Amino acid sequence: MLNFSRTRTQPRSTRSMSLGGMDYVEPKKKSNFVGKLFLAAALTALCILMLKQSPTFNSTSKFSHHEPGVTHVLVTGGAGYIGSHAALRLLKDSYRVTVVDNLSRGNLGAIKILQELFPEPGRLQFIYADLGDLKAVNKIFSENAFDAVMHFAAVAYVGESTLDPLKVSRIPFEIVTGLLHRKPIDLVRLRIKARPSAEADAFSKHIRDIHDHVQRKITINNESYKGIITILHQIPVVVLEAMAAHGVKTLIYSSTCATYGEPEKMPITEKTAQLPINPYGKAKKMAEDIILDFHKNSDMAVMILRYFNVIGSDPEGRLGEAPRPELREHGRISGACFDAARGIIPGLKVRGTDYKTSDGTCIRDYIDVTDLVDAHVKALEKAKARQVGIYNVGTGKGRSVKEFVEACKKATGVNIKVEFLPRRPGDYAEVFSDPS
Repeated sequence: MLNFSRTRTQPRSTRSMSLGGMDYVEPKKKSNFVGKLFLAAALTALCILMLKQSPTFNSTSKFSHHEPGVTHVLVTGGAGYIGSHAALRLLKDSYRVTVVDNLSRGNLGAIKILQELFPEPGRLQFIYADLGDLKAVNKIFSENAFDAVMHFAAVAYVGESTLDPLKVSRIPFEIVTGLLHRKPIDLVRLRIKARPSAEADAFSKHIRDIHDHVQRKITINNESYKGIITILHQIPVVVLEAMAAHGVKTLIYSSTCATYGEPEKMPITEKTAQLPINPYGKAKKMAEDIILDFHKNSDMAVMILRYFNVIGSDPEGRLGEAPRPELREHGRISGACFDAARGIIPGLKVRGTDYKTSDGTCIRDYIDVTDLVDAHVKALEKAKARQVGIYNVGTGKGRSVKEFVEACKKATGVNIKVEFLPRRPGDYAEVFSDPS
């Protein structure tokens, strides 16, 4: 076997190469660590490049910046009955929509339907949050570029507001505790510090008077007066503060005909005196007052819509009213009628047959929810800086509860079982609008 190996008696010396009259020393081998480092860096760069080319990659959310030609609307309570229909209409009209809801009354199913209908990036996002949470609201506004707010969030059942008034809508915790511990002035001044001092003092006195009245009534443990505290619950103070801090200039506020109470004269116009008779109406009236007061030193565009009794649903059956089972008895007569017709509930309960009306039952102005959300979109389009618009939204025709029930029987072909009960607290005999 041939042996081609040879024994080296002296170590190999460093050789040099002559190239064009220049001598180069042969480089030593570099450490493996440096090579691995360069390889890792190259792979990382390649991954980033691939991610950026991916259609699902977004370095910044479309919701976080303003885009020419696109109006971004925050819909509070957008998982609820009216709010979800408003979100649907806005999305159909190419608005960008963010829904914020704590789902205490909203329906996650409505959000899923909207997401399925509008899956494109930058069209719709849902944020689970409570509008009474100051930190959460500030975070939402800081991370999103809103152009307008449609404020629907509330507990909107009159019956529930009278039976359990402390649940009505949301209110920042510090306001409640401040009022009940006799600290309203400091808290109010924090929230209106931009006002002239004389106006701030007057406003603070107004809140203090409310607080003192509530405190006296709670002290004597009179349940009928406990509901007065709910006038503080509908105040969208946190949302207003966030709008001002982040330059959101348009507010469409969802109010109610319940702020009018039971006027002596019909039909109701925007000039009719507001004398609410139930906690829900009082809460909304107080919210309106706060918004109007806030607007005095603001360039915000404000629209307040006082609508009457909402019925109906999306004509294609994608959305509707779906209250929780425990809230069905407080729900709208329209939902209760169809629940009874479908056998979801055993029958229909009509409360009050001794009102001074033609058949003894309440008379209401029923407006379809699609017409109502049309009014909200029109209000958004017509809102002007430094101006306030206040509008009733109704049909101008009053129908009794009995008439409504008979119409439901005819439409469904079901002989709905009806149980007539005593009046419900907080209800009024007759309300209908003058839509002119």
